[in-house]
Amino acid sequence: MVASMLILASKSPRRSEILTNAGFQFEVRTAGVPEVRAASEHPVDYVRRLARAKAAAVAAAAADVVLGADTVVVVGGSVLEKPVDAADARRMLGLLSGREHDVITGICLRRGDGEIVDSESTQVRFIGLSDAEIDAYVASGEPMDKAGAYAIQGLAAKFIDRVAGCYFNVVGLPIALFYRHWKRLAAGG
Repeated sequence: MVASMLILASKSPRRSEILTNAGFQFEVRTAGVPEVRAASEHPVDYVRRLARAKAAAVAAAAADVVLGADTVVVVGGSVLEKPVDAADARRMLGLLSGREHDVITGICLRRGDGEIVDSESTQVRFIGLSDAEIDAYVASGEPMDKAGAYAIQGLAAKFIDRVAGCYFNVVGLPIALFYRHWKRLAAGG
């Protein structure tokens, strides 16, 4: 039997850290996949489509398991991806302030001709934030490469009032969901 390698089709340091901390050995391989949401595309369909496209875009041996993932934040019907600049980050944090939102991550595991596409949703509630708190957080630079303009595991931890669901999903990878599917694919079934 040929040993399978896990390939992470994402350059996210947070996803790499989650996998490493969970004891996985893997290789990172990425390819440019346009992250453009169709006008009427549901957020769950969007993250699943992107995860699938990312997993399909990298080369892998038939025995390898490829993991693609994408995360968005949804608040009041608005989909928040990574901010394009500081003003966009301020706008996003203003939308999240004092409200509950959903963090949705789509994952795709591909092995040979088989694939599993799934997603996880976690509800997060922010405390109310003042303009000064938002400005200070944006000035830290931390929001700039994060969906929804915040890192729950970083400086924004103090803004989080409540989490319902998988914490690791908010960081960027629902590790237990991934693991359930990985066991099935790695075993060849």
